[in-house]
Amino acid sequence: MIRKQLIKHLEGGEAFTPLDEVVEEINIKQLGVRPEGLPYSFYELFYHIVFAQQDILNYILDENYLAPQWPDGYWSKVQTPKNKQAWEDLKQQFFKQRKELIAIVEDEDLDLNSLIKNSKEHTLFRQLMLIVEHNAYHTGQLLVVLRLLDLHS
Repeated sequence: MIRKQLIKHLEGGEAFTPLDEVVEEINIKQLGVRPEGLPYSFYELFYHIVFAQQDILNYILDENYLAPQWPDGYWSKVQTPKNKQAWEDLKQQFFKQRKELIAIVEDEDLDLNSLIKNSKEHTLFRQLMLIVEHNAYHTGQLLVVLRLLDLHS
């Protein structure tokens, strides 16, 4: 039961709009627009989601994990993708990562309460919930950007 719930939350849609839907509401021309009063564009936020999700996945799986520089290492150095293909690649990267995370959750041989290799206190469950919380938080910000760009009601 807990594994099914975790997967549902990784996919979104319980208490927040699934990222699958949110990323389809923006057009390429507005990806890099920073609405007045906000320090980031839709692209910058989504890049951060993808980067942080990969970082947590690396933390779970890589025995030789090294954290990127905080906070600069977690944010794009550019405001917009260089082209449409770069945007499509970033979206595909997110969904590929999510499939990897779901495969981890579905692996009955893995104890969700076990400590990950890189920590004496962080469990696999904790790291998965961190991804859920982080993605939900920034999904809300993406929706605010869409609203400020008059792309979402």
